[in-house]
Amino acid sequence: MSTYLPPEVQAGLDAARATALRKSSRLRIEAGQDSYSVLRAWEGGFALHAEGAPHLRGLVDMYDGARHLSRCLIVASEQEGGEMRFDIKRVTEAGGEQPVDFARAPDAPVALLPKT
Repeated sequence: MSTYLPPEVQAGLDAARATALRKSSRLRIEAGQDSYSVLRAWEGGFALHAEGAPHLRGLVDMYDGARHLSRCLIVASEQEGGEMRFDIKRVTEAGGEQPVDFARAPDAPVALLPKT
């Protein structure tokens, strides 16, 4: 049995695989006003589709859908197999609460209830 595929068929399979990865991933990064879908992510990096991804460098925000995950310092690493790979140099996790400039008492009330 032969495993040879014509170049047109191989290109079609690669395009379909990239489209499926883009649709299945909820991860995206935002650099300024631009937003890019993340094809895949791993510890210390992520990959974008090579055609739409510039050689990004600097601070970007990473989102899972609408939830802000982290702010990352990145640098473009390499382009291979239709993917542009980026290395993450520093990650600052996004917190769910706003920072405060005072110490909260552990027994402080959460909310005030009106008198009835």
